[in-house]
Amino acid sequence: MIINHRYKFIFLKTTKTAGTSIEIALSKYCTPDDVVTPIFHEDELTRSEMKLQGPVNFQVPFDQYSRLDWCQFIATRRRIRFLNHAPAAFVRRYIDPQVWNTYYKFSIERNPWDKLLSYYYWEHRDNATPSLTLGEYVRLGKGNHMKGWDTYAIDGEIVADHIMRFENLGAELEALTARLGLPEPLQLVRAKGNFRKDRRHYSEVMSPAVRDKVAVVYAREIAHFGYKFEQAAA
Repeated sequence: MIINHRYKFIFLKTTKTAGTSIEIALSKYCTPDDVVTPIFHEDELTRSEMKLQGPVNFQVPFDQYSRLDWCQFIATRRRIRFLNHAPAAFVRRYIDPQVWNTYYKFSIERNPWDKLLSYYYWEHRDNATPSLTLGEYVRLGKGNHMKGWDTYAIDGEIVADHIMRFENLGAELEALTARLGLPEPLQLVRAKGNFRKDRRHYSEVMSPAVRDKVAVVYAREIAHFGYKFEQAAA
């Protein structure tokens, strides 16, 4: 998650949508005055090697604390933090209303069937052979918590100004560069993309039961964005 004051934007990061790559690219235009949340260790090393702005100001300022927040802090001595996938409701609660109301808020979404398959392999990145089959993984509800709708929506209503589409990422990034007034196009590095060995299309590996479960769990995304279970190209 990033809050950038120079270019006046808030990036709300979803799961398995090239979000980390976008976050690293946007870090080039961030300063120590912005909010930049920590990312996965290996990707943080990449950001550091590129000499881009790393994590900064991700602890919620004390002046944004409620009375209950203060009570919890006194009891635990733990600061409230903006996390990498902080949902819109949390961000809105803990930032200046003027920033929330005037900054350009954007996120990115992906076909849920494609997204879940990518998430499945990410969850099993440390295993040469996944401990669960895809069918078992879905049946047990392991894929029910991918960050998506509730990241850019509050009380069921989308609050982001724009949701980019992963399937049209190149054009989306061009439009974003222009909308934010960045001095040059965003250059993405490949993050979290080297662990997946099986590159088959999701339709080639998903059973009807898996297909139908994903359709139920991610019905909001499917209905709003018009996603469909597509067959692999011949």
